[in-house]
Amino acid sequence: MKKIMLFSSAAVVIGLIATGFKLTVNPELEIGTSMPNAELKMMDVSGKEVSLNDAKGENGLLVIFSCNTCPYVKLSESRIKEMGTVTKQNKVGMIVINSNEAQRSEEDSFEAMKSYAKTQGYAWSYVVDKNSNLANAFGATRTPHCFLFDKTGKLVYRGAIDDNIKEPNDAKEHYLKDAVVAVATGKAVKTNSTKSVGCSIKRIEE
Repeated sequence: MKKIMLFSSAAVVIGLIATGFKLTVNPELEIGTSMPNAELKMMDVSGKEVSLNDAKGENGLLVIFSCNTCPYVKLSESRIKEMGTVTKQNKVGMIVINSNEAQRSEEDSFEAMKSYAKTQGYAWSYVVDKNSNLANAFGATRTPHCFLFDKTGKLVYRGAIDDNIKEPNDAKEHYLKDAVVAVATGKAVKTNSTKSVGCSIKRIEE
């Protein structure tokens, strides 16, 4: 399994080079890795600068790489809002990251982000990942792409929200929700890595 995952990460890197993207993209974070760039300040739609450590809760932090317009994000809107409720109930912080630097003057501008967050009723930070620095450090490639850290700052889950991106009501495995509850109750996460399905993060071209 590990060999397959390493091959997949390498394929992503090679693919980004081939398409002309600037590349300081790390492979996807391994389970057990400490939270990278935890002190990096990013502009939130509230107008304040927020870091991952600022957003972290008593029992950990959920990081979701997302954006305003990706069809897969649109399909996940209700689930992202549900996770806002689940994380709050379980004293886990939550932050949504927009790393689409190549669309910063378009659909993913700061003003568009503020409007989107207001429309969605976000009660958590939605921040600009300048130059896709955080996405590169995480090895995040998709929207939505989820990373859950425990109270010690170690990665315990990465991947998709559940097993049915197109039909949330038909999902049988609620990976992210189950992982948050496990973290909050001090239990091991049953499924700690799944495949994220979504649009590619739009990094700046050379």
